Amino acid sequence: MSESLKHECGVAFLRLRKPLGYYIEKYGTPAYPVNKMFLLMEKQHNRGQDGAGLASIKIDMKKGHQYIDRIRSIEEQPINHIFNKIGKKFTKAQKEGKKYYKGKWVKENVPFAGELFLGHLRYATYGANDVRFCHPLLRSSNWRSRNLLLAGNFNMTNAEELFSHLAELGQFPQEQGDTITALEKIGHFLDRENQHFYSQYQQEERAKLAFDVNPNGKNSTQEVQTQTQTLTNEEIITKLEQNIDWKKILQRSCNDFDGGYVMVGMAGHGDAFVARDPASIRPAYYYINDEVIVAASEKPAIKTAFNCDYSEIQELEGGHALVVNKKADYEIIKFQEPLEKKSCSFERIYFSRGTDPEIYNERKMLGRQLHHQVLDAIDHDLENTIFSYIPNTAETAFLGLVKGVEHHLIAQREKTLNPDESLSKEELMKIMSFRPRVEKLVIKDSKMRTFITGDAQRDDMVAHVYDTTYEIVRKGVDTLVVLDDSIVRGTTLEKSILTMLDKLEPKKIVIVSSAPQIRFPDCYGIDMSRQHEFVVFRALLALLEDRHLKYMLDDVYEKCLESKKQPLEKVVNHVKELYDMFEYEEVSNKVAEIISKNIKAEVKVVYQTVENLKKACPNHLGDWYFTGNYPTQGGNRVANQAFINFMEGKKVRAY
Repeated sequence: MSESLKHECGVAFLRLRKPLGYYIEKYGTPAYPVNKMFLLMEKQHNRGQDGAGLASIKIDMKKGHQYIDRIRSIEEQPINHIFNKIGKKFTKAQKEGKKYYKGKWVKENVPFAGELFLGHLRYATYGANDVRFCHPLLRSSNWRSRNLLLAGNFNMTNAEELFSHLAELGQFPQEQGDTITALEKIGHFLDRENQHFYSQYQQEERAKLAFDVNPNGKNSTQEVQTQTQTLTNEEIITKLEQNIDWKKILQRSCNDFDGGYVMVGMAGHGDAFVARDPASIRPAYYYINDEVIVAASEKPAIKTAFNCDYSEIQELEGGHALVVNKKADYEIIKFQEPLEKKSCSFERIYFSRGTDPEIYNERKMLGRQLHHQVLDAIDHDLENTIFSYIPNTAETAFLGLVKGVEHHLIAQREKTLNPDESLSKEELMKIMSFRPRVEKLVIKDSKMRTFITGDAQRDDMVAHVYDTTYEIVRKGVDTLVVLDDSIVRGTTLEKSILTMLDKLEPKKIVIVSSAPQIRFPDCYGIDMSRQHEFVVFRALLALLEDRHLKYMLDDVYEKCLESKKQPLEKVVNHVKELYDMFEYEEVSNKVAEIISKNIKAEVKVVYQTVENLKKACPNHLGDWYFTGNYPTQGGNRVANQAFINFMEGKKVRAY
């Protein structure tokens, strides 16, 4: 994606299934789990660069010893900052010599030498870029089993309602964001579960005591006072820690969540869970063997850290949770009824690492399916066309596009090489040797920073963020085809890329997007909720004005306002009505017109179709930003609110 777009977050969870001494003996270091967490997080650093956090729990520590360690950072390289600080603690401990290789000593004396680990990478789609907002968040208690650490990749569309529900429960949260709300909601029901078992076991003990003391009703008061309970309070707490019902807690906590989420929680006594939203919007994968239980937002991170086969990495089903108890036993439980799977297709197009073999092949297919549209856009004049791409993440889709063009050439050769026609050796060689012209035309100078504050100066600086390879294009003859992952705002194309390419004096420039037209806001974790910023929406407004249909904006605005009075389950996305008035290609052509106002060359924009997106990513059908078909009702409300904000001139998020 040539434009900067904040998105997603990343989670990483690790549970050791054997004592720490086992890993010291086998791998030669007590830092084995910390090293694995570094790999899990570093291989997902693309998911969040605003901050990072790591927490660890040590099971069955003696009273008075710290058993929860947590560190968070918003430094420029937060992952390195965190692990450098942790590494210094292990390096210092090494000076103790042989003690360093004793699991019990390390656990008691070195921070982050625990059995459970929870890591998080943050992109700030809500809240300031403050270390207080970095996960994992901690809800503290003097009861081990009431301590809760929580981290996640999520965004709730109904954060205000969830906050109100907390208030109804008698709580007084200090923050209104969905992260704090989720923490307090789960924490509340964790408290209730603890209290329920504590009260139950105490009653059972009292009943036993009463029966033992006076089975026949003949014991004296003095005899009653000399009797003791079978279990002490401490033993009762140990017993309840073994019986906490996470299915019940998650059912009660998440029953009114509307959004996309993967949440990972760890209780202070050693239980943990990884829960995924019913529509599978946000990604979650896990891997389990005799030594570890691992979960992360992306498969390649698990593959790299543990050198397992991709076939051994499982996808967590929507509405289900991976629950790990204090003994490191696990089960998959259903805490919400799964909905139709609508996993985020943007993950496949851009966000996730392309080293995942499934994602790699899907991106190639996305590019390949564009070749018919591209050939039409260049009037099949391959001899005078140069193919390129921007940015580097678009390379895989670009390979697919070129492969599609090559297969087209093969088909054309079969038609041309008619055995009844005689061709000269030169003609035959020309046909057989012709290949699409592929060049590296666009290069991003990642060190260039647009630090100047004035608008005019900033635009001038933006125009130089990208550079090009000169003396390749034949002036006035060649057509340039440049593939991008997606086009969101169009400002980088308008202010930088097209201006730069136009200086090469091509005959025509074709901008190709491997994603369909982005028409609607996201509300599940990607930072694109302001309707007015989308270049496709700007194209829609221009088309309405051209056709003298601007009054339709007021009609839809009134419908959106009215929808705010309706129950959530009855809210529909009224903004879709505006797009339904125009053909797909009409919108694409208007986008080309908008971004090429000062460009001399002819400019055309080609977008992926929604139909071809589904063919390329058949198992990941979350396409609401392209179609307006949201997987939860809260999405419809956000779409309407984004439009209301536009009509009222409010440049704020719609959730």
